[in-house]
Amino acid sequence: MTRSITLLVLMLTFLFSCQTTPGNKNDNSQNKSEKSTTYYFIRHAEKDTSDANNKNPELTAEGKQRAEQWKMIFTEADFDAIYSSDFIRTRETAQPTAESKNLSIEVYDHKNLNSEKFKKETLGKKVLVVGHTNTTPYFANRTLGYDHFEADIDESEHGKLFIVQVNPNAENTIQNLTFN
Repeated sequence: MTRSITLLVLMLTFLFSCQTTPGNKNDNSQNKSEKSTTYYFIRHAEKDTSDANNKNPELTAEGKQRAEQWKMIFTEADFDAIYSSDFIRTRETAQPTAESKNLSIEVYDHKNLNSEKFKKETLGKKVLVVGHTNTTPYFANRTLGYDHFEADIDESEHGKLFIVQVNPNAENTIQNLTFN
């Protein structure tokens, strides 16, 4: 398990280093509206389904372990912001990564994806977004402006990562990765 996490971290280090965002956080020579915005979309980790009536469950032990794995995978990601829907399972998935980056978790409205407010707040940034089986690919598609990803993630899948880079003056780039 540790070896596979190490391999994933190395692979993502390469991918993150290949992201072509013009300038950097301290570069004032370009307006934010001219910079690329990169979104990393994941679904929440495994949730506790023992109470079918609980619509806002916590993560299972396995889910908490996966949240820690996401933190390891994102070691080299230089996030500017981390967003989560307002559910316990999504916030618990985002928490280890947020703590490791010294960032607070911003809540987004899972019923109003890619709103003008969200686009304005994230413009020119690298952003992690934690969502759900039915919102994550949809949100990724909304940021692209067209349908590229399948509508829903299978309920049994928790390791999908959608990377969408929105480039103001060039073609958007897309990556779809799966981690077990």
